[in-house]
Amino acid sequence: MSSSAAGFDRHITIFSPEGRLYQVEYAFKAINSSNITSMGITGTDCAVLISQKKIPDKLLDPATVSYMFKITPSIGLVATGSIADARAQALRARSEASEFRYKYGYEIPVEGLSKRLANLSQLYTQRAYMRPLGVALTLCQFDEEEGRGPQIFKCDPAGYYTGVKAVATGPKQQEATTYLEKKFKKVDCINGDWKETVEFSIIALSNVVGTEFRKNDIEIGVASKDGFRILSPEEIDERLVAIAERD
Repeated sequence: MSSSAAGFDRHITIFSPEGRLYQVEYAFKAINSSNITSMGITGTDCAVLISQKKIPDKLLDPATVSYMFKITPSIGLVATGSIADARAQALRARSEASEFRYKYGYEIPVEGLSKRLANLSQLYTQRAYMRPLGVALTLCQFDEEEGRGPQIFKCDPAGYYTGVKAVATGPKQQEATTYLEKKFKKVDCINGDWKETVEFSIIALSNVVGTEFRKNDIEIGVASKDGFRILSPEEIDERLVAIAERD
């Protein structure tokens, strides 16, 4: 703990003289604790979420370790950070979406759900008996009814949310953001179907983390006109083979 932070990081509701909330900054650092990098990328007809998958113990069942969640038939979420906070947020997101559907008779838009989750995260920075959640959320949906197409929103522990064309979260966030900014200048790089967008996301994440993936090393979710679904290891393997054959 630095001398400038002495005393000001013991309480969530106390600002330092520089106007900083150290506990919220620690929550951002906790996002990198899992050492997992995730990305969200929009294509012309889909939105893709991709995340590394690491099994910390050989005795664990790999099927029970996941940062990818299906919230509604059309909304997917990938969480980066504390797995406990991730599951809690996913459960809360499902509850909020279910309540909205019951109250208004139609499915909650991804922007509305992102705003609600961000507001809850912001509330956690105001109460002395709460702690900020050490997890960042990336949500996606293909909005066919409003004609908005594929959408991706990101929420952080401070309670800020924003819509994005592409986004990265985790230890390699800066490198991934730089990579995506360069690639998105080429508009035609993701103009194909969902398979091409998935392949682009695999290549992007592989280049950023500097490793070649196998089918069990990553998780991928795709939001399209048919709704949101999480790809099986076999479907991921098909895309990996397609990339290898292309090279």
